[in-house]
Amino acid sequence: MAGKKKSRPVVTGLVLLALVGASGYLTVELRGQEEAGVTEVRNVGVLEGGRSTGAASTDTGKETWSRLENPARSVLRGGDGQIKAVFTDGARTATLTGPARTFQEPTSTASKVSTTEWVRLMPEPWAKGAEQKKWFKDWYAEYRDSKEDDLFAIAFQYVAGTPEKKDEEGTVYAGDANFGPLNTAGGEGGDLRLEESDFYDYLGVQYPFRDGAVGQPESIRARSLDCSGFIRMVLGYRARYPLMSSDTSGDGLPRTANGMARSEEGVDILPLAGISAKDRPSAIDQLQPGDLVFFKLDTRTGQRLDHVGMVLGHDTEGHLIFVSSREEVNGPTIGDVGGVSRLDGNGYYAKTLRSAKRL
Repeated sequence: MAGKKKSRPVVTGLVLLALVGASGYLTVELRGQEEAGVTEVRNVGVLEGGRSTGAASTDTGKETWSRLENPARSVLRGGDGQIKAVFTDGARTATLTGPARTFQEPTSTASKVSTTEWVRLMPEPWAKGAEQKKWFKDWYAEYRDSKEDDLFAIAFQYVAGTPEKKDEEGTVYAGDANFGPLNTAGGEGGDLRLEESDFYDYLGVQYPFRDGAVGQPESIRARSLDCSGFIRMVLGYRARYPLMSSDTSGDGLPRTANGMARSEEGVDILPLAGISAKDRPSAIDQLQPGDLVFFKLDTRTGQRLDHVGMVLGHDTEGHLIFVSSREEVNGPTIGDVGGVSRLDGNGYYAKTLRSAKRL
């Protein structure tokens, strides 16, 4: 039986806002009011960046495609010139424009992320010209106007206070998650909770991996997800991205943050230069919603990166926010207990950011 679950107040869930104008990408004037030393964050990834290699048509009423670089990607615009979707070469995650939503967690942070970005997983990695492929045409026809849960909606089904969801077999696959069981033995660094809770620990069922290994859940880790376990739950078990059984066996998304950061999966948006403070990325201009971000938080882990989260978007104060599972808040959060979940500026997570990947 796990240690007694740390109580957490119910937080406001996913709220749909009518104000599309309050999107995650706020004005340069607002961001200019931040303190000195803040890394400038522009309208990144989706709207700006890179040299166009194919001019879009301006015909009113027609969807048009263009190419951008750094990273290489294809951009779909509507007849009004507004972005409808972005597809990055080598990545399966696609960013689509849809109804405005706001993600908030008032018991842990004042941050609210209002966004029109919907991030979904495609059946194949993108490549230049894939818009002509049947697999893409079928996929886009299904999801272009869909309100089916995307990666962000799935991620927020594990924050504090969210109700349980069960499948047909009665297995709870969503709902308020812990970070891990209480660390009753104590230990160096004073860790309050234990790591190593994967998605099958949360589920409480065995999980057969494609390499033949079988994930064996531990009862003390029921309803628990550490940082990489949370990402594997959202992208792997729920969105069906392939999963490795460890960092070294199988193919797909590795088990740990370090394994994910150093794997060949997806596209390196902020390449890993090293783990020291001098290796912090000098700019975060190319990050976009859905990217995985990797951190070096703990000197005890040596050369390993030890934390991972997913970029959610800009909050209503103009800061770039990510969601991850954290010990201090005891589970998935955009909260700021023990470190503000901001990627810009010079806060705890901004200083410890080391790389980013687009799956």
